[in-house]
Amino acid sequence: MRAPTTPVIEGGRSRTVVSPRPVDLAHTLAPLRRGQGDPCTHRDDAGGHWQAVRTPAGPVTYRLVQHGRDTVHARAWGPGAQLFLDELEIMLCLDENLDDFTPEHPLVRDAHRRHPGLRMLRTRRVFEALVPSVLEQKVHTVSALASWRKLVRRYGEPAPGPSPAGLLLPPAPETWRRIPSWEYHRAGVGPQRASTIVRAAAVADSLERAAAREPAEAARMLCSVPGIGVWTAAEIAQRAFGDADALSVGDYHLAAVVGWTLLGRPLDDDGMVEYLEPLRPHRYRAVRLLEISGAARRPKFGPRTPLTDHTWH
Repeated sequence: MRAPTTPVIEGGRSRTVVSPRPVDLAHTLAPLRRGQGDPCTHRDDAGGHWQAVRTPAGPVTYRLVQHGRDTVHARAWGPGAQLFLDELEIMLCLDENLDDFTPEHPLVRDAHRRHPGLRMLRTRRVFEALVPSVLEQKVHTVSALASWRKLVRRYGEPAPGPSPAGLLLPPAPETWRRIPSWEYHRAGVGPQRASTIVRAAAVADSLERAAAREPAEAARMLCSVPGIGVWTAAEIAQRAFGDADALSVGDYHLAAVVGWTLLGRPLDDDGMVEYLEPLRPHRYRAVRLLEISGAARRPKFGPRTPLTDHTWH
């Protein structure tokens, strides 16, 4: 499939929001993009960030552009356009109060100083964040992203409006629920992850209500679905709930990266949780700052573990 192209931008609805403090649109939106070639996202040559999503009011294609340090211009098309624009400040967490974020470690403190515009994300679109997070469970990221691309390109729908060529809406929950098991296999998705997606799709409407709950209760709601654990719940919370404390405990690399970056030695999950405790409720924010600042590191000790091929099942 050819790469999306930049369309003629016209029509739709538009809105401009101004933040009370700097906002870094590119770094803030980065977690929404599931790798190079994500069929649901696109960045054009003018710096516009495009995405096709499903809202309670219907599908929407949106384009966000940074203007200066504190201003974001948005244009949206489709039945969900007005709802998306009305909730833009919520999505970009422009109401965040960081008065209690005073990191002591010089690397975190310096990253925060150099990147004051990093915001969390509160899309409130739970199922949208859930599917790719489940695909990434216990497999190489490159494999999970390939599975996402294959399934969206096969079962997604054209994005509304004058969207870039190739931009697609992710499949609706009902579509995910009805994808045949062999199609998941052909996309490299093992039976356990496929079953988790199907189970979650069956209760997608209920899961969307988690966005209105407190973080601990939202996590319990998500983990009530067999196959969703603390790591997946955190990955969802980072994108859908604006949870700056949603630490991805159980990640294959994260504890080691945090340990080597901040202490010069590896940590396990328990050690990471204990060490980052003083940063509550901003542990995930601290991790993101280390990532975008380039400070995050982990020595390479051997060859990469092999990719697992699920397509032979």
